Amino acid sequence: MKAMLLKKCAPIESHPLLLEEIADPQPTDKEIRIKVEACGICRTDLHVIEGELPPLSHWVIPGHQIVGTVDAVGRGVKKFREGDRVGIAWLRHTCGECEYCQTGRENLCEDQRFTGYHSPGGFAEYAVVSEDFAYPIPAGFNPVEAAPLLCAGIIGYRALKRSGCRPGDIVALYGFGSSAHIVIQILLHWGCKVYVVSRGERHQAFARSMGAHWVGKTPEEIPQRVDAAIIFAPAGELVPQALANLKKGGTIALAGIYMTPIPPLDYERHLFYEKNVHSVTANTREDGHELIKLAVDIPIRPHVTTFPFEQANEALIMLKRDLIEGTGVLVF
Repeated sequence: MKAMLLKKCAPIESHPLLLEEIADPQPTDKEIRIKVEACGICRTDLHVIEGELPPLSHWVIPGHQIVGTVDAVGRGVKKFREGDRVGIAWLRHTCGECEYCQTGRENLCEDQRFTGYHSPGGFAEYAVVSEDFAYPIPAGFNPVEAAPLLCAGIIGYRALKRSGCRPGDIVALYGFGSSAHIVIQILLHWGCKVYVVSRGERHQAFARSMGAHWVGKTPEEIPQRVDAAIIFAPAGELVPQALANLKKGGTIALAGIYMTPIPPLDYERHLFYEKNVHSVTANTREDGHELIKLAVDIPIRPHVTTFPFEQANEALIMLKRDLIEGTGVLVF
């Protein structure tokens, strides 16, 4: 099969992903193989490629927002059959036995493994995953629309849950990229008032077009204190500012897998009055199934920009430069 391989971490501008021909993967017991139709690109892919996540000793095929059709099944597979359309997300393995797995917190499992990092991902013609970690893609979603749900959507939804947001709340979103443009559709469905802070004029205009009630460039401009907030931008300096903009008892969720250092916090100004800071670590499979159901019910319609599979480097350069509205998706 054709695949975009990362053999050494490097800035994406140096085009470190190499198009090569490698052997087709074969499903083992309880695994399915899918012929990839679409794969979303994500800032986590950039963190893997550029070495902001710990570099691994083996080559990597990035990509963890994968949609395709089952074309081969291993022994013992019961949940899927050839021809089914399925998705593969970031979380692909947990032990199932530790205290976290046994208490509904498998996203904290010490033995978890991730797609496009520990195991080959979706920047390739085929991908393999355990049937237990694959998601059925509902009718009505084409592969390009479905791909962003599998990371941008799931992580955004997890962050929304961690923020403690309730229907009708006033919610601030810091950064307006792939996850935020899905989250705002949920918030508006819940009758929330949404404030968006984004430095880029393109993203500000995009947020307005998506229905944000207020859009500004800096946290200081927010018109009133909010009940909850999500920081999508990997910028630690936003944390004190977001906390200062919270109502008493409010919560901010930090949605990134990577963030620059957080400046010192002043207890009375930033944390007193029972303000909360919740980080977000990957997701559970339950989060994924809940989000996909919600996507059908609302319905959620991701905004996508498509790129040919071979242009993965160029697509990720555009993502790094904030030149993509919504989600970039590689298509085959």
